[in-house]
Amino acid sequence: MAASLFRFTLPLLLLSILAASARNEEDARALAALKRALDPSGRVLGSWTPSGNPCGSSFVGVTCDPAGRVTAVSLQGRGLSGSLTPAVAGLQRLQGLYLHYNGIKGPIPREIGKLSELTDLYLDVNHLTGPVPVEIAAMTNLQVLQLGYNQLTGSIPPQLGNLNKLSVLAMQSNQLTGAIPATLGELTQLRRLDLSFNILFGSIPSKIAEVPLLEVFDIRNNTLSGSVPAGLRRLNGGFQYLNNKGLCGVGFSLVELCPSSEDGLKPSKPEPFGPDGTVKTREVPQSANPENCSGSRCSKSTNGSEGVLIVAIVAVVIGVAFCGLFAFSWYRRQKQKIGSSLEVSDSRLSTDHFQQKEACRRSASPLISVEYSNSWDPLSGGGVGSSGEVGDSFRFNLEEVECATQYFSDVNLLGKSGFAATYKGILRDGSVVAVKSLNKTSCKQEESDFLRGLKMLTLLRHDNLVSLRGFCCSRGRGECFLVYDFMVNGCLSQYLDVKDGSGASVLDWPTRVSIIRGIAKGIEYLHSKKSNKPPVVHQNISAEKILLDHHFAPRLSVPGLHKLLADDVVFSTLKASAAMGYLAPEYATTGRFTDKSDVFAFGIMVLQVITGKRDVSQLKVGAAAVSDLDGLVDGNLNGVFSRTEVARLTAVAAYCTSEVPSQRPTMEAVVQQLSH
Repeated sequence: MAASLFRFTLPLLLLSILAASARNEEDARALAALKRALDPSGRVLGSWTPSGNPCGSSFVGVTCDPAGRVTAVSLQGRGLSGSLTPAVAGLQRLQGLYLHYNGIKGPIPREIGKLSELTDLYLDVNHLTGPVPVEIAAMTNLQVLQLGYNQLTGSIPPQLGNLNKLSVLAMQSNQLTGAIPATLGELTQLRRLDLSFNILFGSIPSKIAEVPLLEVFDIRNNTLSGSVPAGLRRLNGGFQYLNNKGLCGVGFSLVELCPSSEDGLKPSKPEPFGPDGTVKTREVPQSANPENCSGSRCSKSTNGSEGVLIVAIVAVVIGVAFCGLFAFSWYRRQKQKIGSSLEVSDSRLSTDHFQQKEACRRSASPLISVEYSNSWDPLSGGGVGSSGEVGDSFRFNLEEVECATQYFSDVNLLGKSGFAATYKGILRDGSVVAVKSLNKTSCKQEESDFLRGLKMLTLLRHDNLVSLRGFCCSRGRGECFLVYDFMVNGCLSQYLDVKDGSGASVLDWPTRVSIIRGIAKGIEYLHSKKSNKPPVVHQNISAEKILLDHHFAPRLSVPGLHKLLADDVVFSTLKASAAMGYLAPEYATTGRFTDKSDVFAFGIMVLQVITGKRDVSQLKVGAAAVSDLDGLVDGNLNGVFSRTEVARLTAVAAYCTSEVPSQRPTMEAVVQQLSH
């Protein structure tokens, strides 16, 4: 009997093993195709070898279940520049696909809809094009769908309303058109819906306001119109709706009341165009003629009245223009009276270079007039000075900044990004400064927002922050300039990954400990609520943002800069942070920065200082790391370090980089721990 049972079960067991092996081989083939498509140069995924085990440690970013099936591919921020292949559908047990913060091009393959077990799909911050595949609606287990910051086109598929487990749907900063599907209101588990910075039109479906768990609904910068559902008032600050000029409603501070038609009154302003597109002429009813005249006499009287009206309007316009020119001339003279007889005008920007050098010698005070653009006027009139938003002591004039930087000479260029350039400069008093140039198109366009951000920058004062010395805005250049103290020893990143014989300096251990403590104090100050400043989240802590003065004391640079910049510009700075591991994991689902995300970035920076390496994203900090301090600490120190301090700093880094935000300490607690 036993032999008979054995003969019966053995073939089934063999078939099961063969089937499992076939499925594992299918995963291996899919990963090989994924490697060829995502990384055609083989620069990033070189460890994915044909002879390797996909579930082994050599396959970076691949996670498997106990049966050897691939369940997650995590390649965020790896610099991938290829495309997403349809072969990804071969990973049938895949639950998480994390490809955000790369440079992946091309369309999203329709075959991705076959990944029936997928719960998390992160494709945001890439260069993806084409439509959003309707087939995604077949992924019934999907909980997070992140497609933001690509170049996707077409409309939002109404079929996405079938994803009844979805909690996050983010499609911001694409080129999506059409209306918001009402079916999205059927996503009962939805907590965050971000459709901002697209070209969507039409009204907001009332069903979306009824989604019970919704916390964030962002539709900024679209062309939506119509009445805003009253139910969205419950979201408070979670409902973002700016720059949709056609919206109206009750109880929303930044939209107008909807015009009422209940009283049957006609609009106070007549429609300028008829239904056929021709200009409509205004007809005067008979009752409007008090003399009940007719013929030429009536026409003559009407023409005479029109002539008098035209003359009066012309006279008023001329008078207003004259008064405006006189007021503007007086205003310019008053602003330029402070210490300089040199007239400042836009034509100066195109005059002879010799005359500009003369201006450098003759201009006396750095606190003179501020130039500004008519279309971007954050510092206009008496608004800044009279309202007390930003003190005059922070105002530099353009001549001072130009002379300090030798007219923004390339020899003084310290660095350049997509939205700013930084120059070294020397002021007349001999002090060395760094001048950061911001293009007006990168800044907040609302005057009140810009002024609030600028005021906050002037309030931040701490020994471990690079504080703002002054600013000026130029109408002719279309730029705003922020002036900071120059840090002679550069940024912390210069002292990472130092190779033997490279000539770069190696920071000794006491200096490294001092840097960590100083930055902790600087962040703790930002997070604290002082009498003269609100709590501030830095949002972009990294080795590049930690500058060192002549004593190698650390200064955290550009704190609060995000308060001046437009939202899309702020986000564009995140790719580098994500690639180096500074970005807290919860940002991908919440889309928000908190003090806990700053703590996470600080923890990564601590690991960089200890190891002397830029890339610590794969470093596992725990008991094993503490027991092998010699393998953890930068080899350039040749063993000269305090084991006790390394153990304490490693423990701090481990707590700060916890996956769960609530488990991370406050910076106040970190400072106390580091002071022992």
